[in-house]
Amino acid sequence: MDLLRSLPIGLYLEQPITWLHRLDPRVKLGWLLSFLLAPVLASASWKLSLVALLVLISVLARIPWRALKQQMGWLLLIGSIIFVVGIFAPDSINVTHQLRSPPDAAVEFPQPYQYVSFKIDSGFIHLKVTKKSLDNAIYASTLIFTSVYSVTVYLLTTSPEEVTTGLDNLMAPLRRYNVPVTEITLTLTLALRFIPLVLEEIQNLVRSVYTRAIDWQKLGLKNSAKVWLTVAEKAIENLLVRAEQIAIAMQARGFTTPNTHHVEWHQLKLGTTDFLAIAILFVFWAARIVVGGQYA
Repeated sequence: MDLLRSLPIGLYLEQPITWLHRLDPRVKLGWLLSFLLAPVLASASWKLSLVALLVLISVLARIPWRALKQQMGWLLLIGSIIFVVGIFAPDSINVTHQLRSPPDAAVEFPQPYQYVSFKIDSGFIHLKVTKKSLDNAIYASTLIFTSVYSVTVYLLTTSPEEVTTGLDNLMAPLRRYNVPVTEITLTLTLALRFIPLVLEEIQNLVRSVYTRAIDWQKLGLKNSAKVWLTVAEKAIENLLVRAEQIAIAMQARGFTTPNTHHVEWHQLKLGTTDFLAIAILFVFWAARIVVGGQYA
């Protein structure tokens, strides 16, 4: 159950303050979206480069290993399993080929391209690795790593208030079309603050059940289901109490509506490092278009 507390959702690394912490949240959001969109229709080498770039950013930012080791370990394990399963899985392509020279020809011309990269066909073992299955395995494993790890780094180095302020600033033009931007950002802030409370409440209730050393075999399936149903009801009840306490605290501080009670979550200001990060982002997308395409 300690895994729940290590999830990156809602967690913020307050110390040490790295150069990633000092970046503007809008700039970091642009990089996050780039890492999520860049693998689409990209080459295998580019997808592997994204993984290496994410790890390099974490090393250069000097994010403590204690904050990343559990997520990194699970991601590497899941990515490795997906890669191994993917390379030996059928690629759903039936390739038929025909020799360009007669079978009895004295001279054999070298084949410049081989669709099957690796094959084992002996006894009960029939394994085949093709170009397509290798690409699929790289795509699936790297996509999971980049999507989860990039969000992890973003949330670890960006406080919920900064996330709210950045989104509120970027979505400001939508107010012309009567989109409730302030309500959306306020809901996001409360959700990011409330998610760790949910994980903590679930962890405490599950631990309370385990400490009672219940003999589940004697209870049987029906009684065990009743126990977990009672735990679920207690969890919902405790979370509703927490939500009510937050609402009372907001009312006590004079909060009425988001439009009339505007809160300055974070002061946005672009610095030299932010402009450098934006320039590198343009270079990143130029490289993606020129050399990172699937057919480049």
